[in-house]
Amino acid sequence: MALALAVSACGGQPDEPGDGAVVTDPDTAPATPEDAATEEAGAASGDGAEATGEDAEGATEAAADLPDPAEVGANELGQIPVLMYHRLLPGGGGDYDLTADEFRGELQYLYDHGYRPVRMADVAAGTIDLPAGTSPVVLTFDDSTREQFALDEQGEVDPETKVGILEAFGSRHDDWDATAASFYVITSSLFGGGQGSEQLLTALAERGYEIGNHTHTHRNLGQASAQEVQEELATTSRMVEELTGQPTTTLSLPFGVRPQDPALAGAGEADGHRYEHTAVLLVGSGPALSPFDADFEPLGVPRIRSSPSWDGGEPDYGSAFWLQVFEDHPDRRYVSDGDPATISFPAELEDQLDPAHAERANPY
Repeated sequence: MALALAVSACGGQPDEPGDGAVVTDPDTAPATPEDAATEEAGAASGDGAEATGEDAEGATEAAADLPDPAEVGANELGQIPVLMYHRLLPGGGGDYDLTADEFRGELQYLYDHGYRPVRMADVAAGTIDLPAGTSPVVLTFDDSTREQFALDEQGEVDPETKVGILEAFGSRHDDWDATAASFYVITSSLFGGGQGSEQLLTALAERGYEIGNHTHTHRNLGQASAQEVQEELATTSRMVEELTGQPTTTLSLPFGVRPQDPALAGAGEADGHRYEHTAVLLVGSGPALSPFDADFEPLGVPRIRSSPSWDGGEPDYGSAFWLQVFEDHPDRRYVSDGDPATISFPAELEDQLDPAHAERANPY
């Protein structure tokens, strides 16, 4: 069955799974995500205060209002699409770019099929809070280009940028948090560079978006020394913290390439500034595991290249292909139980649960 997400398609090269497996249709698509394909050219526990009796009573009443997990098919051990976006161009650009209408079309598809956005930091922390029966999707935007965010002379968001389109979509759908998106910035070229670019970063954070690390110069970290890796990541971390007051807690790897010492993607220090990332994002080429899955690897989270259509033939491992897989195999998809304090899933999946989350488990 072919799936079209928008009014026009842009061409693209396949994002092959890391082990070279060939998938001929969604029925034989891998049930677990693979490692990164290299890009071309290169907390629910609250603040720790004791709950009052009134608080506990309110929480009990709220839980009582939730549907039975089995009724909504809750599966919080299911997979999560982490979608990867780059530029918006009138003709669609290259394999990693979209037209504005293609982007609008994908948002509409996601909404119509029960997906709701969450920030990557929330996935990494295991604090996914969505209505019962809905599924998380992570919208990630790399490179901090001009097409992603700009303000006009009156200080209003350019409606043809990614942020403008997101917020217009959110204004039409009360149950879609437009600011639940993650922007991975290159601090040497923020939103086209030039005067006012740093103020744009500040404004983006003030609107509620997650700001993530994408290095200072988009350096291939696999070709950098340990010191150079830390300088790239610490520079962006420091600049973002100075401009927004918030640390970067997640990283998108340029070209999907890990450093020679992968641990440096997670944490390091340069020039007196320390960075720590709870999640490190790759480039391809499949859905991410639930953060509650025993095999979830926070320092190697796969993403799915946004692709406006798939013709039903050879898989291209883009978003249209994988969203069709989830449509054909809904049991693979993460579905919320509506209660962030519990992790609900079919009892036969209990062996997949990370024992660290056993106290929150709610098998049925």
